[in-house]
Amino acid sequence: MNNDYRVVLAGNVIVDLVIDVPTLPERGGDVIGTRTEMYAGGGFNTLTAARRLGAEAVYAGLHGTGPYGELVRAALAAEGIGLVLPERSDGDTGFCVALVDGGGERTFVTSFGVDARMTSDEAETIAASVRGGDLVQVSGYSLVMQVNGPLLSRTVASLAEDVRVCLDPAPLVADILAEVLDPVLARTDWLSCNAREAQLMTGIAEPREAAHVLRRRLRSGAGVVVRADKDGCWLAAPGSHDIVHVPGFPVDAVDSNGAGDAHVGAFLALLGRGASAYDAARGANAAAALAVTRRGPATGPTSDELAALLGEERSSALGLS
Repeated sequence: MNNDYRVVLAGNVIVDLVIDVPTLPERGGDVIGTRTEMYAGGGFNTLTAARRLGAEAVYAGLHGTGPYGELVRAALAAEGIGLVLPERSDGDTGFCVALVDGGGERTFVTSFGVDARMTSDEAETIAASVRGGDLVQVSGYSLVMQVNGPLLSRTVASLAEDVRVCLDPAPLVADILAEVLDPVLARTDWLSCNAREAQLMTGIAEPREAAHVLRRRLRSGAGVVVRADKDGCWLAAPGSHDIVHVPGFPVDAVDSNGAGDAHVGAFLALLGRGASAYDAARGANAAAALAVTRRGPATGPTSDELAALLGEERSSALGLS
């Protein structure tokens, strides 16, 4: 298996402030939260999932000066994730407030900080930091930003051909300007999205057919993964005309937050190790299944935990045992 690769996030790591509430307050009202947690979120979840499976992981994004920036840097350091850019002194990292009601529904309010104010020099530093063999993860959350989106789009479009680019379009994909999204799609080697995002991009609700249409939007040799939660995912692998269903793993889900990030991070880590697209997707399904059995966002499994779920034969194919 190949170990000379890195998973590089050209995106954002911010702070998640999660508050459990019995119900959402009415306009002008107030409710008492029953539980509050604060932790690093955003792209941190993807990087952590890749790192726990043995990949070298690097955060090529912005982070500020203040309590949120300190929390982000401490969380990255605890997972052994490297930094490309120095901290910004003109403000703090942004945060997202997630209100979780009694039915488990999440309502978000995001306030960006310095992470939404990338400069041309920082974009050039990110581009220069990427090495041949790297897998670069790009998120629609970053591309939708007014300042960062165009800069990251040009950065991704300029990456050398020996760099593999993975795009996760995110729920706001419909709001990304075409002049920002199209150059990224033209350079994308792997598109990984959930079924709702696939429908937003294609108008097609059925995941298999959506994967077929999405592949036609990418360059020759690119692949598509449409994630379908407990049903696994649909895979359009490079070099194959077929759209293959990769089954999921039945588990008792506790918290679905971060499952998609765990899937993407595991998929990239396993691809980097030299796994086939199918084996990497199967392993990513298992990683996402394990992630939803634990509370919190960054709940991707370790190599040993993933191997225990996959079994000896499949683990051996992925170099996990």
